[in-house]
Amino acid sequence: MSTTVTDRASYVLAANPGIMTLDGTNTWILREPGASQSVVVDPGPVDETHLRAVLDAAGSVGLVLFTHRHFDHTEALGRFVELTGAPTRSTDPEFTRDAEPLVDGETIIVDGLEIEVIATPGHTTDSTCFRLVGDGSLLSGDTILGRGTTVIAHPDGVLGPYLDSMAHIRELVEEGLVTRILPGHGPVIDDPLAVVDYYLEHRAERLDQVRAAVDTGATTAREVVEQVYKDVDPVLWGAAELSVAAQLDYLKD
Repeated sequence: MSTTVTDRASYVLAANPGIMTLDGTNTWILREPGASQSVVVDPGPVDETHLRAVLDAAGSVGLVLFTHRHFDHTEALGRFVELTGAPTRSTDPEFTRDAEPLVDGETIIVDGLEIEVIATPGHTTDSTCFRLVGDGSLLSGDTILGRGTTVIAHPDGVLGPYLDSMAHIRELVEEGLVTRILPGHGPVIDDPLAVVDYYLEHRAERLDQVRAAVDTGATTAREVVEQVYKDVDPVLWGAAELSVAAQLDYLKD
């Protein structure tokens, strides 16, 4: 069953909840009002019930897009191509079929639907956002989550580019080009400026905490986590280590 968010966007929630996926992966279905073809973003896991629900909502699929390479977004690529025959596009050629990889700044048009491609490296090197030109929605993948903050998945994830990506998204919000964020996990964000500013402030605070931990003698990501994340459930420490490793790498420059 799909949930409608705007005239052009709805989603089907995959049954893969977890520490990293929150409620599960949001598979987005995009279609211009009155059009017959749709675009599916991040088909998610190989779960036949999920994929059939996506197909029921999507109808004829003209294109499949991926926000980034992580398994919870890309696992169903092969099966979904079997079911739809649709080409797929990603910034990473590994997830591109019968088409060209995505190019930053290009505009994709499928049956009247305009999608702007925005490279947002950081969470992963291939992370990409998609802006629905017609209604100001930004599909953020894992660059911005609907709840909490995202992991900078070192070594693929890099903090410097992530901060630049967040600054770019902030500019789009300030210019009125983005008024809503449709994340890869968690609920829709209707106040994007507040969330982007929180993300930037949170990263700055964490960097200060990491610097302080290093000044007291911490040398590894694990040692930093034990200081900075001591009030956080240890089940999250593994993910925290990835982000801390990215922060330590950033602070070396």
